[in-house]
Amino acid sequence: MPAALMIQGAGSNVGKSMIVAGLCRAFARKGLRVAPFKPQNMSNNAAVTADGGEIGRAQALQALACGREPMTDMNPVLLKPETDSGAQVIVQGRRLATVRARDYASLKPQLLASVLESFARLRAGADLVIVEGAGSPAEVNLRAGDIANMGFARAARLPVLLVGDIDRGGVIAQIVGTRSVLDPEDRAMIRGFIVNKFRGDPVLFADGYRIIESRSGWRGFGLLPWFPDAGRLPAEDSLDLAASGEGSGLRIVCPALSRIANFDDLDPLRLEPGVRFDMIRPGAPLPGDADLVILPGTKSTRGDLDFLRAQGWDIDIAAHVRRGGAVLGLCGGYQMLGRTIQDPDGLEGPPGEMPGLGLLDVVTQMRPEKRLARVTATHAATGAALDGYEIHLGHTDGPDCARPFARIGARKEGATSPDGRIAGTYLHGLFTADGFRAGFLAGLGASASAFHYGAAVQATLNRLADHIEAHLDMDGILALARQDQPSAARNRRHSGSGPGIPSRSQPGA
Repeated sequence: MPAALMIQGAGSNVGKSMIVAGLCRAFARKGLRVAPFKPQNMSNNAAVTADGGEIGRAQALQALACGREPMTDMNPVLLKPETDSGAQVIVQGRRLATVRARDYASLKPQLLASVLESFARLRAGADLVIVEGAGSPAEVNLRAGDIANMGFARAARLPVLLVGDIDRGGVIAQIVGTRSVLDPEDRAMIRGFIVNKFRGDPVLFADGYRIIESRSGWRGFGLLPWFPDAGRLPAEDSLDLAASGEGSGLRIVCPALSRIANFDDLDPLRLEPGVRFDMIRPGAPLPGDADLVILPGTKSTRGDLDFLRAQGWDIDIAAHVRRGGAVLGLCGGYQMLGRTIQDPDGLEGPPGEMPGLGLLDVVTQMRPEKRLARVTATHAATGAALDGYEIHLGHTDGPDCARPFARIGARKEGATSPDGRIAGTYLHGLFTADGFRAGFLAGLGASASAFHYGAAVQATLNRLADHIEAHLDMDGILALARQDQPSAARNRRHSGSGPGIPSRSQPGA
């Protein structure tokens, strides 16, 4: 049977997604057919697959690390939060329902069958599948019906590596404490641990590492130092969004909406040398010296339009436009720019209608049919080609659509104001196209740049793989995935130093 193992976390945001991406690239470079898998993901940052479905953006990045096309089977259950207590449920790439959190548990038994079906298909076409958990198995109050962590690991009979985050403090308690709350059958699935995000001299944590081994009975597979280029990879969680970019020059700002979605649209701009990019957090005004304001995608257009107004950002945007500034709306942000947003069926909240910002002469109506498609388009203003994707419910029309943002074949897409300073589009991923990005930014006065976004991501994935290979026991991880790892009893007797932890007999210890 093809090899497989699962990476789970001692908490949320411990770096599971990045470690999986790095392992995927490292093992793919060794000539293995590698595939990523996440049974259940919760994210409004989605990618459209070649077969017209949607999965979490992190799994799309992991697929890139493997050198594979993203497939819906890589993330069979995707939860997209629409409110604090409800989410849209995507199963094998398609919308199943919108449910309240308290009602989701009743769906889990039928979802496990879909998860195992997708995993079996994916595994049949790979030499190695690296599975990412969600949250933490220590959340034992959620264990009943679990499909994201131990419930899946036991159903698929997969060995588990547990990742702890030393940067947040208390990593010994994270890992040893996880062991203490798991029931014996779940505990037996964990065969080792990784300590992530270490800063400083690893010798100083040698005793801590051995304490974890001794008190957990699990073997250490390595101490992974902080990866300084993590911010150059697309973020999975809006909490990971950098407040500022790396460049200087043309100033672009984006308000951090409460249900921001597909925010990786912004990554190429954040890394662009000729751009000063700033994500504006709630409670702060939009800067008066911005050249361009981008309204990003959102999972709840009317809800986030209320949120935008509550921050006073609508006033800031109006002032920005009066000063001659430009505005670009992406997907939900495009819908906000129009005259009204209509949701007669209550697809994103209570049925009703809301006035938009009135900066484009268009009207949006929410419709049940979700458009999911990869597209190749031509930017109307510059003639530059771009590849992107659409993932939205709404249909937008009006006089300003006669001046499209782009053309997809003969179809007009998006809208532009008569003076050209306000534009909206449903296209995601457009700024990854280097030629389009350069032309678009030049139209706003940015200096020329030779930055190639796709090449930069590939180079970062290679550096990540180098980083992981240097500090983790790769042979041991592969042996574990092949199920020829040492027995659980032997693991409990393991007392050696893990990779990256010098033994006391080594120089410098």
